[in-house]
Amino acid sequence: MQTHGGASPFQCKECKKVFKGSSALTLHRRSHGGDRSYPCKECGKVFPRSSQLTRHLRAHSGDRPYPCTDCKKAFKHFSALNLHRKIHDGDRPFKCKQCGKAFICSSRLTRHLQNHSADRPYLCEECGKAFKDHSALGVHRRIHNGDKPCRCQQCGKAFIFPSHLTVHMRTHSGDRPYRCKECGKAFSTSSALTTHMWTHSGERPYECQQCGKAFGQAFKLRKHQRTHSGERPYDCEECGKAFRDSAKLTVHRRVHSGEKPYKCQHCGKAFTCSYLLTRHLQAHSGGDRPYRCKECGKAFSTSTVLTIHMRTHSGERPYECQQCGKAFSRAFSLTKHQRTHTGERPYDCEECGKAFRDSAALTIHRRTHSGEKPYKCQHCGKAFTCSPHLSRHLRTHGGGDRPYRCKECGEAFSSSTALTAHIRTHSG
Repeated sequence: MQTHGGASPFQCKECKKVFKGSSALTLHRRSHGGDRSYPCKECGKVFPRSSQLTRHLRAHSGDRPYPCTDCKKAFKHFSALNLHRKIHDGDRPFKCKQCGKAFICSSRLTRHLQNHSADRPYLCEECGKAFKDHSALGVHRRIHNGDKPCRCQQCGKAFIFPSHLTVHMRTHSGDRPYRCKECGKAFSTSSALTTHMWTHSGERPYECQQCGKAFGQAFKLRKHQRTHSGERPYDCEECGKAFRDSAKLTVHRRVHSGEKPYKCQHCGKAFTCSYLLTRHLQAHSGGDRPYRCKECGKAFSTSTVLTIHMRTHSGERPYECQQCGKAFSRAFSLTKHQRTHTGERPYDCEECGKAFRDSAALTIHRRTHSGEKPYKCQHCGKAFTCSPHLSRHLRTHGGGDRPYRCKECGEAFSSSTALTAHIRTHSG
């Protein structure tokens, strides 16, 4: 504010800063004159305003008077609560112009921009990944050395980062504090909510420069890029098997340790990863399949399985073998196929030493030793070691059901194998 003559009535004579009122100017003058009249009795620190002292005292008392109504997390300052609320409503107004990633506050965007800077002087000796500061490198090293200092008091599971432990604790409490305003679906982490919001907007800001495939999250793009480079920086110390990301290595290590930390509360069955437990729980829920294909009406238990199924209609095969050009609709199918070139058979039977290209084949083979036949026909009681054998058998009860039809002559077959053999009679 200024007078008509151009002079400011509330201007600091020391630094020329202008204020709206005399009280604000008076408080400001203390910063020059050293008049800090509000001392903290705990530590002796002095403040120019009583409000600043009040806020400071919470550092000693631990008082957090501003709780979030959505997730009950509490904050020392009202401004921090307001910032936190943006996580729940999905508001991320500060967007990176280089990669499109958005943030709830400008300081986080500023910190993120350093990721685009080429200056990363701290290099990991194990995998070559570079970091901006030594502390970030120290945390990253835990991935390689297995150090997990953050332990859950309820189940004993340990984590590299405190934030991962916080998220894990919600698996015990069932807490899902982040809710989508579009459809009401709730999530245990803000990042999961952000990713979900892109299913409504269709936004995929992270694009692969080699094939054009786009992703909703930066880490998914990084993982995808390794399908082009063939890079597998995470090695198992036990068997030497290498993985594209640390999460898959963590799950794989449980094959050696026998650890199964994900336990079903209904029947006690335990699993090596959360995905297998989630899939198993559907057996108790009556087979809930909320994700339906718009093309054929088939329903699925997870959105991931639906996405893979949709490729049967679109013909999309995004995973291509660099050696022979054969393409696949799923990444693990490409991995299995690549072993036909390398001859790799990493899954050994403990009983007879026979080796297999994938763990599913080993699981089925083990049943030849144990005699287990978990797939039973409801019509005649005959049991089988794997579901395809049961499916093939069920056609003998289905009144001659032959779902595989030749496009050349119309003849139908009960199995895809029989149809393939028949097609050869046309091609000569």
